[in-house]
Amino acid sequence: MIEIGTMQKLLIAREVDFGVYLAEKMDAGAEERILLPKSQVPEGSHEGDAIEVFVYKDSKDRPIATTNRPDITLGRTAVLKVKEVNRIGAFLSWGLEKDLLLPYHEQTVKVKPGDEVLCALYLDKSQRLCATMKVYHYLQKRSPYVVGDEVRGRVYERSERFGVFVAVDDRFSALIPAREAQGEYAIGSVIPLRVTDVKEDGKLTVTGRQKAYIQLHADGEIVLKALERCGGMLPFDDKAAPEVIAAELGLSKNAFKRAVGHLMKEGKAEIRDGHIYKK
Repeated sequence: MIEIGTMQKLLIAREVDFGVYLAEKMDAGAEERILLPKSQVPEGSHEGDAIEVFVYKDSKDRPIATTNRPDITLGRTAVLKVKEVNRIGAFLSWGLEKDLLLPYHEQTVKVKPGDEVLCALYLDKSQRLCATMKVYHYLQKRSPYVVGDEVRGRVYERSERFGVFVAVDDRFSALIPAREAQGEYAIGSVIPLRVTDVKEDGKLTVTGRQKAYIQLHADGEIVLKALERCGGMLPFDDKAAPEVIAAELGLSKNAFKRAVGHLMKEGKAEIRDGHIYKK
């Protein structure tokens, strides 16, 4: 069966003035044949030759083949650029003559021309190829990474319950757990991360924080800068609610307590009457 959306090798079943018709087998009775336009036919090709092509639908919804290799194939993910936006959605550049539709209902954030978006390729109900920014189920679950590896991930979704969903290398499934997901994580941003766990199914757990002995100094700087902004005093101490600490500093409660303890040992801060003061 000829598949829409994939690279595949097909045979030249018949030559015509405007191109060649391709099929899976050299069977005169074969019904499923796809046109490869003349401009796409490799020079010197003849009936019976095998040609690697990509099959999609043209502007009139007719299956058609091309020897051009697109930037994304069915069920895979890639980062594509938005060319234009109109009343039915956005159109993405993907290496073929006909641009790829990203319907409005498949967008997780509003996009505009020039944006680069992580998306997956799927077939809609009419068997037309479309893009979706809802990539969770399309990301690969087996990566080459192990605990401790430094990676880069693209943020594609946020959840108050679970945390921040990221695609490592734009193709591997990973999560920054909610307890680690303090601060701003803009959809589409690419950030440095560290692998903290590899689940049985291969999904990665990652963090944007460095190893504790390194992160301690960075967190201490965050607290010091907050003290400076507030005139040398924070109106809460290390017993404050986690929500307050996260909102004010973007730190977890444990990280905040470690940072404050570190600053106190260095003689840079002190706690008095439920407040933190800069020394």
